[in-house]
Amino acid sequence: MIRSVIAGTGGYLPGRSLTNDELAAEYGLDTSDAWISERTGIRRRHMAAPGETTADMAAAAAREALAQAGAGADEVDAIILATATPDSAFPSTAARVQEKLGIRSGFAFDISAACTGFVYALGVADSMIRAGQCRSALVIGAEAFTRILDWTDRATCVLFGDGAGAMLLRATEDEGQAEPRGLLSTHLHSDGRHGDILQVEGGVVRMAGREVFRHAVSKLASAVDEALAANGLAKSDVQWLVPHQANLRIIDAMGRKLGLPPERVVVTVDRHANTSAASIPLALAEATRDGRVGRGDLVLMEAIGGGLTWGAALARY
Repeated sequence: MIRSVIAGTGGYLPGRSLTNDELAAEYGLDTSDAWISERTGIRRRHMAAPGETTADMAAAAAREALAQAGAGADEVDAIILATATPDSAFPSTAARVQEKLGIRSGFAFDISAACTGFVYALGVADSMIRAGQCRSALVIGAEAFTRILDWTDRATCVLFGDGAGAMLLRATEDEGQAEPRGLLSTHLHSDGRHGDILQVEGGVVRMAGREVFRHAVSKLASAVDEALAANGLAKSDVQWLVPHQANLRIIDAMGRKLGLPPERVVVTVDRHANTSAASIPLALAEATRDGRVGRGDLVLMEAIGGGLTWGAALARY
């Protein structure tokens, strides 16, 4: 059996970082650090510089993932990029990244599944590797979300930030190990009946926060249970939770459902805010870079986003 092994991870954050108070002062928002942090856990976020594109950020994250994997551009067969903020309708942002990285072969395309986009992209890349359509794939989540915010909507505009995260997957033969490395499974869902509670309308994000929160924990818990059952694993087998970074209350609730101590849950929402499709790969890149997540660790990733979309992925790093 062929498995998709995580060969390298990478992340990129724009240089500009604003605290809650700085954001409120700059945009004239009637809010405060206490109001934002108590409800969401967010204390600051990064914002792309003028002229800095989604592709620029994605390429920077991809370069780090390639370097960590010891891979060159000639090894990449596919680029699958999840984003809700593409640089253009076409060409795809993935194709622009292909050009920036100097990749002259293979294929590249975007996926749109909002905050669940990276989990969707993982599922697509893993399926293509297992089917033999490619031997390696750059899977990227990248967002310039602060460019589609309504800065008069104080309940929404304080929640998001910009950034990119990447992962290089390599096809590896499973030789029957008891605990093989790589992606074990992905589990993807959507329900279009709830599309209007989190959407981009008129070029800006509109969100019914309480409704999204109401769906989040139950749907994420269901996807997590599905992933564990599919692999004959128990909650106690999970060593790391790397969740979508939208709200600290949701993250804490999922950690408790898994019985994980807080130090086994990777949290970046306090410093990154919600970077949508970029949040999981950014968090995993940070946790591998600082040595928390090590080779052989069982990692659970989960996310929910507009669509509604939601899903989970299990990987042995």
